[in-house]
Amino acid sequence: MAPRADGRLNHDLLPDEKGPQDACGVFGVWAPGEEVAKLTYFGLYALQHRGQESAGIATSNGSQLLVYKDMGLVSQVFDETALNALQGHIAIGHARYSTTGASNWENAQPTLGPTAAGTVALGHNGNLTNTAELVELVAERYGSQRRGELARGNTTDTALITALLAGDPDHTLEATALEVLPRLRGAFSLVFMDERTLYAARDPQGVRPLVLGRLERGWVVASETPALDIVGASFVREVEPGEFIAIDSDGLRSTKFATPERAGCVFEYVYLARPDTTIAGRSVHAARVEMGRRLAIEHPVEADLVIPVPESGTPAAVGYAQQSGIPFGQGLTKNAYVGRTFIQPSQTLRQLGIRLKLNPLREIIRGKRLVVVDDSIVRGNTQRALIRMLREAGAAEVHVRISSPPVKWPCFYGIDFASRAELIANGLTPDEIGASLGADSLGYISETSLIEATEQPASQLCTACFSGRYPIELPSADQLGKHLLEQNELPLGAPEDGLVAIIPGAGGATALDHP
Repeated sequence: MAPRADGRLNHDLLPDEKGPQDACGVFGVWAPGEEVAKLTYFGLYALQHRGQESAGIATSNGSQLLVYKDMGLVSQVFDETALNALQGHIAIGHARYSTTGASNWENAQPTLGPTAAGTVALGHNGNLTNTAELVELVAERYGSQRRGELARGNTTDTALITALLAGDPDHTLEATALEVLPRLRGAFSLVFMDERTLYAARDPQGVRPLVLGRLERGWVVASETPALDIVGASFVREVEPGEFIAIDSDGLRSTKFATPERAGCVFEYVYLARPDTTIAGRSVHAARVEMGRRLAIEHPVEADLVIPVPESGTPAAVGYAQQSGIPFGQGLTKNAYVGRTFIQPSQTLRQLGIRLKLNPLREIIRGKRLVVVDDSIVRGNTQRALIRMLREAGAAEVHVRISSPPVKWPCFYGIDFASRAELIANGLTPDEIGASLGADSLGYISETSLIEATEQPASQLCTACFSGRYPIELPSADQLGKHLLEQNELPLGAPEDGLVAIIPGAGGATALDHP
């Protein structure tokens, strides 16, 4: 049987070309009397841009916790039958892009594990940096044999968090979480639940976004504000860095488990977040338009038309046009229905490359001096192919403008960039990169202007991918990497089921088996 297309939506415009890959999307709801599985489905639908590899939802009716997850887009994984089976008044959901552990069913979220009093299901956006240390802690506390999700082949840092939340008979899940959370290093925006309570937590740096919303009959937590909008929840506030929230029949409780040291990801403003999102009080769309304005001031050029690379370059292109006085136009049309597919293009189609997703509007481009605005350059292959295509369509000049500084460093906090050796900005000046791409000129926004466009203090942003300044200390190179938990030498021995503590009636005994 031929595998189905995975339907992923992504930044990649060339076959096999890897652009900046998104973080994950998390959603949680506590709302008695509401169809929480359907609310979560639509919440994840609004967060689909953050991860397209797998999706899952867990629900609880107060005594029984159920999880349903699979590979693919939210709309592929769930149908009415699956959602109707997920009954209850508490739910969490997750849309995944893999940053630790391979992209497979075993690593899909929410993860599931036993606790002293029941079951925990957990979704995680971000990436931990002390994974090797946490492996040692799991082995120390619960023995060296792999248990629960770890026993079933899960190789993610999320599975380690879930294992550590097992706790002991003398501690509630809430108490265990408050002991475990301060031990985690790196980026983590978490939603998790047991049979009776919804929880949320955010790392002390607040690297990844997480917001709190209010329903008429409950509460919602989500990665981005559009997920609140789509379910009719009103925005209350951000979950604060270092904050732990619990929501149950007694209401909402908030505890600080760490001192905030804000270092929000600036790339959320550049590309990751939806343009209709608000982060730290700043509209992402407005920030991107302002980036374009500042880009026009820093890198002016005489031209006839400003065009974006759709869709991520559009707001900055609007800003560039407004500031420069050069008309804005749609010189490229994008096929919205072409994602990655298991059907590989023939060699003939592969040579056409970028045309699988973008095609020029020749009557608009022909004879024009173009300013082409995009959000970032990683390897440069996409821009090189794009410039060639525009010249073939009759462009007189092609001037490339980028609304982020040169990407020179990998991210260890939840974005999967290419390796440092593959990043074109390493070892080349902007002029040399422009020549390599075949552009008439190339201009990047400065880091200062980018930060000013976000309206956030520089001290409260992470710019590591541009500057190499990592706000959260990194371990040695041998303790980093996407596939760290797949290494045999880690101190976790042969699998043990580890699910005996889960009440059989809750479905826990078979919840980790692939259907």
